[in-house]
Amino acid sequence: MAATIKRITINDIREMKHTGEKITMLTAYDYSTAKIIDKCGLPMILVGDSLGTAVMGYANTLPVTMDMMIHHSIAVVHGTEHCLVVGDMPFMTYHVSTEEALRNAARFIQEAGTQAIKLEGGVIVADIVKRIVECGIPVMGHIGMTPQSVNQFGGHLVQGKKLEVAQKLIDDAKALEQAGAFCVVLECIPARLAALVTQSISIPTIGIGAGPDCDGQVQVITDILGLSDFTPKHAKKYAQLMETVTQAISAYQAEVKAGQFPTKENSFIIDSAVLEQVKA
Repeated sequence: MAATIKRITINDIREMKHTGEKITMLTAYDYSTAKIIDKCGLPMILVGDSLGTAVMGYANTLPVTMDMMIHHSIAVVHGTEHCLVVGDMPFMTYHVSTEEALRNAARFIQEAGTQAIKLEGGVIVADIVKRIVECGIPVMGHIGMTPQSVNQFGGHLVQGKKLEVAQKLIDDAKALEQAGAFCVVLECIPARLAALVTQSISIPTIGIGAGPDCDGQVQVITDILGLSDFTPKHAKKYAQLMETVTQAISAYQAEVKAGQFPTKENSFIIDSAVLEQVKA
C-alpha cells in the first residue's frame, strides 16, 4: 500500500518560524499550476484574489467575487496533496457583518476544500478574525499595502514610512496574533520595519515586498514565471515564459498553415476494409 502523503498544517507553518526554516508560498489559480507547485514541495499555496489582475485582466482586485474565488480554489485543491491551500476573501465579503464573514469563510472550507482563508486588515478586522478562528477556520492575516484598499491609499504605495503608519502596522500584527491568526502577510513595507514586526510577534510573517527578514515569502506565480507584462519591484523573474509560449504558439500556427502538423504520428488509423464500406 502506498504511503499517504501528509498535508501541511498550520501547526507545521508555526513550527517553521520557531525552527528558523524559511517559508515559501506562491499563488495558483488552476489545477495544473497547483500540481507543479505541490510537486516542488512548497508548504503553502495562496489562491489569491490577485486572480483579478493575473487571470481576469481587471485593473485591480476589487471586482473579484466569492464565486470566482470558489471556482479557482476548487481547481487548486484538486491539484494538491501536500500544500496547505489558503483561499483569499474578496473585497467586502467580510466587512458587512460577522455572520456574512463566517458564511463566506465557510464556503472556502466546505465548497472548495481549502484548509485556511486569508483576509486583509489588522485591528479593524481582529474581532472578525477571532470569531472565524473560534469556528474552526484557520486565518492568515494581511497588512501593509492591502490591495483591496487601493482607492483609500491612492494607489499601490509602500506603507509604513511614517511613524504613525509604522506604529499602526506593529499594532495590527499584534492584534491579528491575539485574535488567533496563524500567520500574517506583510506587503510592501520597509524591510527594517518588516524585521521589527517579525520580531514582535510569535506567529510567522510572510513578506511580499517586505525584505529578507520575514519568516517567509510569497509571490504571484505569473510574476516569477515571466508571464505578465509588468513585473513589480518586489518580484523577480525566474523564467521568461512569455517569450517561450509566444514562440511555441507561433511555431504551431506556422506548421498548421504549412501543412506540417499534424503528421502520421499525431493521427489515428482505421482499417482499410472498414473504410471501403463507408458510403460518402
